[in-house]
Amino acid sequence: MYFENKPAPTPARPGRKGVRERLAGVLLALAGGHGRITAHSEKAWASITFAGARHRVELVFEGTEAVEAGECFIAFLPEHEFAIPGQLVADAAVVEVASVVDPARLTVVCELLLLEDG
Repeated sequence: MYFENKPAPTPARPGRKGVRERLAGVLLALAGGHGRITAHSEKAWASITFAGARHRVELVFEGTEAVEAGECFIAFLPEHEFAIPGQLVADAAVVEVASVVDPARLTVVCELLLLEDG
């Protein structure tokens, strides 16, 4: 019987963040620490010259101060200069917004297209 001698797969380094986690961190920072991510999905995307992924992220802002931060998030997201190593943010847009007055709650859904840089 023949056994192929393959090296064991290299385990992920603890504490090392992937693109998804880095994007989440940038979005939470842009939210001023007032939002929380309640959903995050991604779908592979490619063209003839580029490859990457389209991310759909839902953030919830609860409380008056948080809702104000969410409104700023909506205003600043499309023009934000993202710094995610190895990635270019080709598009960032708010695609849905839902608001409740009492209790103050704002739900924001955004879509971002990240392309591999390199």
